Amino acid sequence: MTPGGTRRGAHAVPDLVARAREGDPAAVARLISLVEDASPLLREVMSALGPDAGRAHVLGITGAPGVGKSTSTSALVAAMRRADKRVGVLAIDPSSPFSGGALLGDRVRMGDHALDRDVYIRSMGARGHLGGLAWSTPQAVRVLDAAGCDVVVVETVGVGQSEVEVAGLADTTLVLLAPGMGDGIQAAKAGILEIGDVYAVNKADREGADRTRRELRTMLAMAERRDGAWRPPVLQTVASTGQGIDELLAEVDRHAAWLRASGELARRRTLRARREVEAIALAALRERWGRAGAGTDLDALAGRVVAGEVDPYAAADELLADGRVSG
Repeated sequence: MTPGGTRRGAHAVPDLVARAREGDPAAVARLISLVEDASPLLREVMSALGPDAGRAHVLGITGAPGVGKSTSTSALVAAMRRADKRVGVLAIDPSSPFSGGALLGDRVRMGDHALDRDVYIRSMGARGHLGGLAWSTPQAVRVLDAAGCDVVVVETVGVGQSEVEVAGLADTTLVLLAPGMGDGIQAAKAGILEIGDVYAVNKADREGADRTRRELRTMLAMAERRDGAWRPPVLQTVASTGQGIDELLAEVDRHAAWLRASGELARRRTLRARREVEAIALAALRERWGRAGAGTDLDALAGRVVAGEVDPYAAADELLADGRVSG
């Protein structure tokens, strides 16, 4: 989209999508930028990408700050490339309070893969969105999926207890922990023991790694699971040296195979699509609400609530009944 309007950009969308399907990094970058900027072209982009979506396996990587998420992601990408897989990485970073952009940036993290055309790495600013992801992450995943990636890795921002949102986006959720960062009970309180499909105790060369692994296994064994349900494995890794990474990737692949065989993959993806549709619809409603609230009706209703002439529920019903929000 040119600064002066969308005309040139509109004509460019089919070309961008075609180039992205061929793996052109510049086209992929442009499409993700349109996603992040909530461009008016976004509907056209998503419509064009739709037929190519759903082929990539989405791997979410999460855990508290300091467990080695970026190092583990880089090591896993290297292992995937040895298996001749094309990989896309969305690394969700804290946002600059001034520009809204990602503070860390893809050139700083995972530089070993920068020259590999079969690896696409993009840092995305969370922009205040809670849950460890950026609001545009699902659409960015679709771009990388349509661009021919076999695996799309989503690494969360690392904000502690709000890291659980990635489980709603990923096919497989990998939870990383590290020894010396609090006991297993604290990890359970953070909610991460409820979302993982695969667990890894990273930095396993440190004291306490065996204890952390035992605690994790004990707590996971206590969880109620239906017959035939997936039982999350707990591995140990040292991502900085690559120790245990091949075994970790093998468990991720085993989970992917189980998802397909059990029908769980279709269930998870349907639920994911439902959440995405719901989020888009709610965003549209918020925009309409903003237009309705910009008038004098809401202020007048608020004044009547303060005066005790009407209760808040009746006032809300009256606002919705006039059709301004729904229209």
